[in-house]
Amino acid sequence: MPLNGRRAQALRNDERVLTAARAVFAADPTAPMSAVAEHAGVGISALYRRYASKEDLLRRLCADAVRVFNAEAERALADGGDSWSVFRRFARRVVAADLYALTLRLAGTFTPDAELRREARRAQDLSTRLFERTRAAGAIRPDVVLDDIALILEQVAAVRPADEHRARRLRERCLALMLDALHLNPADPLPGPPPERADLTRRWTT
Repeated sequence: MPLNGRRAQALRNDERVLTAARAVFAADPTAPMSAVAEHAGVGISALYRRYASKEDLLRRLCADAVRVFNAEAERALADGGDSWSVFRRFARRVVAADLYALTLRLAGTFTPDAELRREARRAQDLSTRLFERTRAAGAIRPDVVLDDIALILEQVAAVRPADEHRARRLRERCLALMLDALHLNPADPLPGPPPERADLTRRWTT
């Protein structure tokens, strides 16, 4: 059923707010709500009617990002093609959606709620299944662990020159280089210990 005019306008306004918030907080997590309102072109009172606090807005942004990640992981798991090609396309889609930018900037700045924790657990389950399937096919060097992948995706997300078009192209290039490193048979083992889940989750504790 199509939305009526008022509801459709409210949905468009909310999407404009979320787009603005992603841009503002990815650049500066300490930015005030007024910066989001200004970027979105809405009044501050209208913004607070949608989101009672900055934490509410941050939680929504992160939950949306995790849901997109989960949808991409499910799409990859449903793809019965070559395991390495499926994994590579999944990583490229995640980077193209710039999902890890918020992780880099917002981790530890707010308290996750039950919904976000539930989505995060699902992300962990889906990504584990996809990684194990790819590794079982012999497509990933054997000394790589799942959380190496998370750190790689974060490193790619950190490539942020001022020009956004150039930033996207450079992130694509960095990802391609890193995927090649994951896929090739190594001459030497990786140095140092592998990352642990606590290395990634500890920063979310405020």
